[in-house]
Amino acid sequence: MPPKKFKDLNSFLDDQPKDPNLVASPFGGYFKNPAADAGSNNASKKSSYQQQRNWKQGGNYQQGGYQSYNSNYNNYNNYNNYNNYNNYNNYNKYNGQGYQKSTYKQSAVTPNQSGTPTPSASTTSLTSLNEKLSNLELTPISQFLSKIPECQSITDCKNQIKLIIEEFGKEGNSTGEKIEEWKIVDVLSKFIKPKNPSLVRESAMLIISNIAQFFSGKPPQEAYLLPFFNVALDCISDKENTVKRAAQHAIDSLLNCFPMEALTCFVLPTILDYLSSGAKWQAKMAALSVVDRIREDSANDLLELTFKDAVPVLTDVATDFKPELAKQGYKTLLDYVSILDNLDLSPRYKLIVDTLQDPSKVPESVKSLSSVTFVAEVTEPSLSLLVPILNRSLNLSSSSQEQLRQTVIVVENLTRLVNNRNEIESFIPLLLPGIQKVVDTASLPEVRELAEKALNVLKEDDEADKENKFSGRLTVEEGRDFLLDHLKDIKADDSCFVKPYMNDETVIKYMSKILTVDSNVNDWKRLEDFLTAVFGGSDSQREFVKQDFIHNLRALFYQEKERADEDEGIEIVNTDFSLAYGSRMLLNKTNLRLLKGHRYGLCGRNGAGKSTLMRAIANGQLDGFPDKDTLRTCFVEHKLQGEEGDLDLVSFIALDEELQSTSREEIAAALESVGFDEERRAQTVGSLSGGWKMKLELARAMLQKADILLLDEPTNHLDVSNVKWLEEYLLEHTDITSLIVSHDSGFLDTVCTDIIHYENKKLAYYKGNLAAFVEQKPEAKSYYTLTDSNAQMRFPPPGILTGVKSNTRAVAKMTDVTFSYPGAQKPSLSHVSCSLSLSSRVACLGPNGAGKSTLIKLLTGELVPNEGKVEKHPNLRIGYIAQHALQHVNEHKEKTANQYLQWRYQFGDDREVLLKESRKISEDEKEMMTKEIDIDDGRGKRAIEAIVGRQKLKKSFQYEVKWKYWKPKYNSWVPKDVLVEHGFEKLVQKFDDHEASREGLGYRELIPSVITKHFEDVGLDSEIANHTPLGSLSGGQLVKVVIAGAMWNNPHLLVLDEPTNYLDRDSLGALAVAIRDWSGGVVMISHNNEFVGALCPEQWIVENGKMVQKGSAQVDQSKFEDGGNADAVGLKASNLAKPSVDDDDSPANIKVKQRKKRLTRNEKKLQAERRRLRYIEWLSSPKGTPKPVDTDDEED
Repeated sequence: MPPKKFKDLNSFLDDQPKDPNLVASPFGGYFKNPAADAGSNNASKKSSYQQQRNWKQGGNYQQGGYQSYNSNYNNYNNYNNYNNYNNYNNYNKYNGQGYQKSTYKQSAVTPNQSGTPTPSASTTSLTSLNEKLSNLELTPISQFLSKIPECQSITDCKNQIKLIIEEFGKEGNSTGEKIEEWKIVDVLSKFIKPKNPSLVRESAMLIISNIAQFFSGKPPQEAYLLPFFNVALDCISDKENTVKRAAQHAIDSLLNCFPMEALTCFVLPTILDYLSSGAKWQAKMAALSVVDRIREDSANDLLELTFKDAVPVLTDVATDFKPELAKQGYKTLLDYVSILDNLDLSPRYKLIVDTLQDPSKVPESVKSLSSVTFVAEVTEPSLSLLVPILNRSLNLSSSSQEQLRQTVIVVENLTRLVNNRNEIESFIPLLLPGIQKVVDTASLPEVRELAEKALNVLKEDDEADKENKFSGRLTVEEGRDFLLDHLKDIKADDSCFVKPYMNDETVIKYMSKILTVDSNVNDWKRLEDFLTAVFGGSDSQREFVKQDFIHNLRALFYQEKERADEDEGIEIVNTDFSLAYGSRMLLNKTNLRLLKGHRYGLCGRNGAGKSTLMRAIANGQLDGFPDKDTLRTCFVEHKLQGEEGDLDLVSFIALDEELQSTSREEIAAALESVGFDEERRAQTVGSLSGGWKMKLELARAMLQKADILLLDEPTNHLDVSNVKWLEEYLLEHTDITSLIVSHDSGFLDTVCTDIIHYENKKLAYYKGNLAAFVEQKPEAKSYYTLTDSNAQMRFPPPGILTGVKSNTRAVAKMTDVTFSYPGAQKPSLSHVSCSLSLSSRVACLGPNGAGKSTLIKLLTGELVPNEGKVEKHPNLRIGYIAQHALQHVNEHKEKTANQYLQWRYQFGDDREVLLKESRKISEDEKEMMTKEIDIDDGRGKRAIEAIVGRQKLKKSFQYEVKWKYWKPKYNSWVPKDVLVEHGFEKLVQKFDDHEASREGLGYRELIPSVITKHFEDVGLDSEIANHTPLGSLSGGQLVKVVIAGAMWNNPHLLVLDEPTNYLDRDSLGALAVAIRDWSGGVVMISHNNEFVGALCPEQWIVENGKMVQKGSAQVDQSKFEDGGNADAVGLKASNLAKPSVDDDDSPANIKVKQRKKRLTRNEKKLQAERRRLRYIEWLSSPKGTPKPVDTDDEED
């Protein structure tokens, strides 16, 4: 460590007075002035040097504890150095003559160990350089290269460089192949040696810049420039600023030569190799700058292909011991990672990079990843970031069991989301040992079980059948074979466009890489531009590129069967696009092709993105889709806003921005054509039914003269006659192209000419209607039926209901009930009467706001009627799933589903039942309950403290009352009627609820393992139930939590208010099958006709405050994929009226034994004979055979 006031050598020398005997050298340092006294002898020279030495030692810095300048630079203070120059090896090698008294002398001021070569050192280096150059093979540019070390100025060097470039311009030399043939890289590597003069090193960089400029714009000859990067980067660490500037210019010139795809697949691997080498840290800093520039100049999809190789190298740089290099490496890595298009991981990019740099953050990173709901497709770039973290977590000795559990779950989830096996193939060997270690050594059985599942998923991928089909990604070897095959085919052609240099291995390798990466990202336009630049730009050459290369490559990637409509009709849309919604990639680089007049059914699983695609088309957001001036589209949907509900129909349509130029007469005529007469046109929009609203939207589309109609579930709002009208409308207008999403299979069969199906995030085309499509893909039938093949739900059987021996007996009923909400002008329900039994399957139907939910709430005790009476069996348990049921679970976002259920039933009662209005005690009721009552038992008036018991009394119950201030031995049994008469109805109801819940929970253990099994029965994965907070669950998962909570105490009735709102198709099918096979009563509100029609033979129609009961309707069991269950509860009323010996009379599945007929004398004799023969047979049987039991119900 130098002293604080240490002055650097250059500053020190600049402060000294100039020596008249020395002149500056153009190579650095000083020469002896030739005009000095030539006659001075050695003694005078010795005296001169001695004077300089003494002058430097004038200040005795050693006395102060510091080394003097003379001590630091030892070549200054010893004149003997001058006499010992003949010991230098380079001088000894000079023709064997030893030291010669010649031109160059050792400088008296500049030290020979500084960064700047001294004249004698330069002579030595130049002599060595010339000697090395003379050993190289002679080339047309050798003479110019050999003159560069002799140049005295940069101008002279540039003249020689100009001659070198002119040599490249001569006929036969203008190919990059000459760079290798003339070994220019080897020569420049010798030029940049540190001992060479800075002028020579700078000239080497200028040669690179000029060669790069010469070959710029001459693809594919830039392939030969790649080795120059290492030479230029080495010079970045030079101490001379002029050399560093020239090196940076050379790097920029080289980068400008390469097309975008070559930067990522050709240049970047070279830069990464350089970063992995032992180069100086300053040069690596420059290499990181090159990586940053490549990232800025290249497309993201091209860069994502490099993650597997780039991330490990950049991670090593980010952990380098040199602080400056590590800091820049971290920034480059973070910027590089941020280009990845994965919305699941994007909020965690910084944490992931921090973890790659600092392994101590692995637990935090794994915990964060375990809370991610992975929905985006997992690709190789994503795995490149996550696998190092997961692998380290699996193998760290400090990893806790909880961390290992989270890690194996993330591994399993990621593996399941990989669509292409090639994406994960290289990572499986890294993950398998760690997962196997957890399986073998984890202490918790749960962790071992999860690791076993993850291991099986990995091995399934690892052992996947390798069929002879294209994997979806081209390898470099495959790209090379493809290129060579096509070059070979055209070599025999007279119109061959292949240049001689294209037979060179360097060019073939270069073109193969570009062809591979452009194909893998499906950028055919960019590949076509590159190949056209290579082969030439004439029409014939462009056609050759398009037909021989691009067409065949596309056919390789899109291995689709030939579409029958390839050349039929007028093509109005043909575009390649991708589509994402939120955090999900719905369609990835697929093709949309529409023909005029065709009607396309758009099919796929719920959530595949059908409506999103149509909305993107309608909003003009789809890449490559013709604009509205070229092609008019109309999305037929309900655009009705609240403030528009009072408008008449003509005014409503006139508000449309696209119809501002249309007169009211034209609008009225269009409405007339679809059935709106003058009287109906005068109605307000809000008064129209769903079917007429659909017609109104179709009239709007007609006025817009739409070329494409986009119909999203059009039949959901139409009755049978209007569906027929819509079918005829579509069939008549053959000039309109339609895209239709519908689950109505009959409608699709009638109108569709083609089916577009979502398959692996691509659009697949099938000719014909839905029936023809299902014939080609039988698995598609599950989209249009209710099935539990993809998800299962099972409900627990209802418990015993005391006194109810028939499941057709009413257990809950309403009599002449009227109810109105506070402040309402008219009642929501008026004089409504209905009843429910254990076999009920009731659908409550009606328009929005008719009072359906109000009816259900009154029936379940959520609301108290203003008039009338609501009665139910005292022990009746009702599982209620409200329309806004999620509001209860949303109050427990921090709890897991398991913890929520434990909290809800912690004290044996359902805590959420206590929140019902019918259970809340008002202030007046509280005051009433404090009054004393007399039950005529001779003890006078007393105040009730609590109800502590209940027992049957005739057709009702009596309750054990604990009196306030009286000992328990004085408790009294009070009939229910007496307690209700004195105002204790809610206290009685609360105790009834407690008893009902106690009975329902009699066989339930409120422990995590039992609760986990219960959640699995309703379709919620145990991992989600036990470890994921409710705040992180989706709407569909929360509905399953609510269903599980309602079914925990084995209810007798299940009440569902809009159960299909949040459930996907698979869960909806599972719920339908579970309800069908359940033996309790069900009442539901739903607008899903398919769901209701498959389950409910009875309908309650609620409208205008009244309720009309519809008798038994025919249930459409064809909606179920398995054809339905004829023995399901509630589906056949006739079966309910005819009990048999094996009939289940109650939800508890109690077998009703019929009274046996009295045996006659002869029958008794036959019975005795059978028993005797059985006994004899037993005596002759082998030892140990159990003795048969004589029973009264034995069969003949």
